[in-house]
Amino acid sequence: MASFIIRALPNTLTCCNLISGVIATKCAFDGQFEWALTFIVIGAVFDFFDGFAARLLHVSSPIGKELDSLADVVTFGVAPSAIVYMFLNGINVIASPFNNLLPYVAFLIAAFSALRLAKFNLDERQTTSFIGLPTPANALFWGALILGINQWGAERLMPAGYYLILLLIFIFSGLLVSEIPMFALKFKHFRWKGNAIRYGFIFSAIICITLFQIAGISLLIIWYILLSILTQKK
Repeated sequence: MASFIIRALPNTLTCCNLISGVIATKCAFDGQFEWALTFIVIGAVFDFFDGFAARLLHVSSPIGKELDSLADVVTFGVAPSAIVYMFLNGINVIASPFNNLLPYVAFLIAAFSALRLAKFNLDERQTTSFIGLPTPANALFWGALILGINQWGAERLMPAGYYLILLLIFIFSGLLVSEIPMFALKFKHFRWKGNAIRYGFIFSAIICITLFQIAGISLLIIWYILLSILTQKK
């Protein structure tokens, strides 16, 4: 019985990630963006611990790897797509037939997230770092951005903000499947040497979120991308 529980624990955590993603999607379609972001964050926590548990208990399996990707597509692909779609769908900025079609561009986030996860499963280079923007970072960016815009007052940022969001969808979809090396917050040891970028990023994260609150998460993801580009080894 104990052996069965140990083997089942990582996949159970992965399923909790999946359930969190489904709830986040439901909240997004209900227009409850704060709850949607909350469940994306909860899903990210489960996503971290399922892999951690599998390595710690030495129970990694091919089915666990596939299940993890399926859960991530929902939590970090479908859920943020739903958030952006519902936000864009609630704003009328142009009087044309395209006004009803443009919000569907948001679902490119789900499509490119799935493509990024499929590439990750086949790419043996991404053991200690990432190639392209990780899907959890992308999901957090979109959830925090839309929630931050709502808190500031969306009407004050339109229509320019509307078109900027559409542009960002294409940019971040490209980043998901790009060949840009991006560092991971994985510590082999806790000494400063070899971890300077990670410690610096954590310190900047504290400052950014303290100053800008929820919207600071989006700024932090942008800083993560820029920092990865600036510090990549030639």
